[in-house]
Amino acid sequence: MASLAHHHTSSSAQGSGKRAGLLPGIGLCLAVTASAYALEAGERALAGKAWLEALVLAILIGTAVRSLWTPGDRWHDGIAFSAKYLLEVAVVLLGASVSAATILSAGAGLLAGIAGVVACAILLSFGIGRLLGLPTRMALLVACGNSICGNSAIAAVAPVIGADSDDVAASIAFTAVLGVVVVLGLPLLGVAVGMSGLAFGALAGLTVYAVPQVIAAASPLGAAAVQMGTLVKLVRVLMLGPVCLVLSLVAPRLGPQHVPAGEFVTGEPVHKRLDFAHLVPWFIIGFLALVGCRSLGLVPTAAIAPLGRIATLLTVVSMAALGLGVDVRTVAKAGGRVTAAVVLSLLGLGAISFTLLAVLHIA
Repeated sequence: MASLAHHHTSSSAQGSGKRAGLLPGIGLCLAVTASAYALEAGERALAGKAWLEALVLAILIGTAVRSLWTPGDRWHDGIAFSAKYLLEVAVVLLGASVSAATILSAGAGLLAGIAGVVACAILLSFGIGRLLGLPTRMALLVACGNSICGNSAIAAVAPVIGADSDDVAASIAFTAVLGVVVVLGLPLLGVAVGMSGLAFGALAGLTVYAVPQVIAAASPLGAAAVQMGTLVKLVRVLMLGPVCLVLSLVAPRLGPQHVPAGEFVTGEPVHKRLDFAHLVPWFIIGFLALVGCRSLGLVPTAAIAPLGRIATLLTVVSMAALGLGVDVRTVAKAGGRVTAAVVLSLLGLGAISFTLLAVLHIA
């Protein structure tokens, strides 16, 4: 009995010690997150809107901190925990924003078309990235971010394929910049070619990265554009689950991920025995389960907005952690190729989207 008690006490002490070991890194990530939200609030106060959202600012601030100061060992566990597990919880919570009834109301033709656009855009974007010399995992991150939902897709796909934080940070940084350009420029294109609200909303939903950005881009062309854009965008977000499932099957064939010396925020190792938990990551199961709960009315309406805010906060914290794990020299080295890959992929996505609208006679 005494030995059992001693073992229990020892295990409890180890568990407490491990949790305490996470606190410095998590605290640092929260400090970066607070700074990002403060800067976003400053943008809104001075300019009336946030040109760079807290998610992007967090990764920029984190990267700046890492460039000036390399965190020691006591910070590593908490930073790695924030970059991986908090992000996975955020992906699960995103499922509460997606309802099967809302999706089905779009009609079979549009639903199939959106799935086709996502699939074609991923293949095209991945091909462009590889032709430009991007590493396989970074090309996949850019392809999924471009084709599904920008930062959220990159963040969700990264642990599935074992991408390291440099790849994630570079992909998000350049995708975020292009996302702002699209939000500003797309309405001008819609007006110039005389698109209707429904057609422009569908185009915005197919090409703009994040749901808030879709709403911002579609607003100049009216309520119909906003409603259509939001609906199409939600269907694109739902493609994240199937895409991650397919990539989890492909991941073991990608080969080992090279991790630069001193890097401590890394993805899952890709060489492992294939069981169900590895084929279908837990957070994708959670995401799809929450979509099902929302569709069955098991998620209270009053809880949907708070869950969305929690998911956003956790994502921002994880992006701060990714920034703190980034070697800025690696990101800078990949800059030109990543920018070219994102721009060309975005143009390809636009062309595919216009083709779908023509096929479905949405004008």
